[in-house]
Amino acid sequence: MKGLESTERAEGRPRRRRARRAAGIVLAVLFGGALAFLGGFAAFASHVARLTTPAEQPDADAIIVLTGGEKRLDAAVDLLNSGKGRRLLISGVHPAAGLSDLQRATGGDARLFRCCVDIDHAALDTIGNAEESAKWVTSHAYDSVIVVTNNYHMPRSLLELKRLIGHAELRPYPVVNTRLDSGEWVGNREALRVLFTEYAKYLGALARGVVPALSARPVADEHPQSHAAR
Repeated sequence: MKGLESTERAEGRPRRRRARRAAGIVLAVLFGGALAFLGGFAAFASHVARLTTPAEQPDADAIIVLTGGEKRLDAAVDLLNSGKGRRLLISGVHPAAGLSDLQRATGGDARLFRCCVDIDHAALDTIGNAEESAKWVTSHAYDSVIVVTNNYHMPRSLLELKRLIGHAELRPYPVVNTRLDSGEWVGNREALRVLFTEYAKYLGALARGVVPALSARPVADEHPQSHAAR
């Protein structure tokens, strides 16, 4: 019996060593993945924090604004009014909101809205914004487009738009509600929440571009049209 027990202990030791080695590898992979995720988030947040509204925006053929964030629509209408683009698409408008509602909400010129503003009611999320914007840009054969959205939303918006509007030059016009360019986001809980959520969505958008199985449209990740008529 003693000989059998010794043999079993001897055979068990290599198994335990293999199990510990496997556990060590798993922990190392998880730790490395966590470091990469956090490092990527820091780089993403720093990039977003440095995005500022251009003091002088070059002219383009047209302007697209993705609704959902404070001041986006006003900024886009101001660009159109100052002649920075010939036509404006407001993407992601609530189905109940019409052109006149948006004109009154922004205080824009009624004649300008009638002649030069189109609205998209179909888009429910950023992917939908890109799809509807691509149809609009293609139908008008525009070569350059100013993209208006919040700074934190700009990287993902450009990523989705470039996939579908590869022929047109996209010129970002980030709208900044809260200045974070001096690293204030590190101690701002609300800013951290918004940036972290957007970073996770940005990684998801990147993954959809790499893995074909993920390219199917997900359930709407946001509902920007709910803010369009504010």
